[in-house]
Amino acid sequence: MMDLTKLKPPQITFYCSALSVFITVLLTLQLVSQHLSHWKNPKEQKAILIIVLMAPIYAVVSFVGLLDVKGSEIFFLFLESIKECYEALVIAKFLALMYSYLNISISKNIVPDGIKGREIHHSFPMTFFQPHVVRLDHRTLRLLKYWTWQFVVIRPVCSILMIALQIIGFYPSWLSWTFTIVLNLSVSLALYSLVIFYHVFAKELAPHNPLAKFLCIKGIVFFCFWQGIALDILVAMGVIKSRHFWLEVEQIQEAIQNVLVCLEMVIFAAVQKHAYHVGPYSGETKKKLDKKTE
Repeated sequence: MMDLTKLKPPQITFYCSALSVFITVLLTLQLVSQHLSHWKNPKEQKAILIIVLMAPIYAVVSFVGLLDVKGSEIFFLFLESIKECYEALVIAKFLALMYSYLNISISKNIVPDGIKGREIHHSFPMTFFQPHVVRLDHRTLRLLKYWTWQFVVIRPVCSILMIALQIIGFYPSWLSWTFTIVLNLSVSLALYSLVIFYHVFAKELAPHNPLAKFLCIKGIVFFCFWQGIALDILVAMGVIKSRHFWLEVEQIQEAIQNVLVCLEMVIFAAVQKHAYHVGPYSGETKKKLDKKTE
């Protein structure tokens, strides 16, 4: 049996990360199995399964980064690209889930009469490209869908180009900033479409608890992004240093980021079990509502 008292701090960190990944995967598999056992609405539940897999994918990919701490910059860029490309897919699937809740089908040209003609108020800077007030119809809903799916296309294309350019040794700082600007504009447009849609249909979507569902997605992205910024600042200030000749400070920074992601995904996997619970498909939610009305 392993003597925990003899473990060094790096080993303890590694094993804690491994345990966190295991718990994240376990919690997610429990939720997935519950949905598969009550497979009542394939359209909605397919989107839910794709969304809830975001936490374990982030955890597993981050743990892979810990397995090779001395990995190259291209290796870490590849791992980061996997997470960000999946994030793009999740954002698009989240809008598809909201459409399904309201019985909207773009492919079948189905838009319930009760929601047609509603006003969408665009804000700056979107007013440069769209009228300030737009009436909701099939064309408007299709446009919102395109705004989310463009990120699904742009994110992997940029990732492939970034990795390829680094491999051939042509990756100047101006090109890096160009990719950063393009990706930020792309993800901002995708998130804007979600916010606009929620603002218009907040009342109708309320029974489905969309805010908690969205925060599960945005929370993962938010923590990963801002703690990355915080680590950049700590490295620049000299707080994070390399005390080993065989490790660059950037590799230590990546390791810290990966450990934090592994730990955080346990929390998000637990929250997802509540936000995307199987109640609406197992009949549990209906039973609770019936009891309240008695």
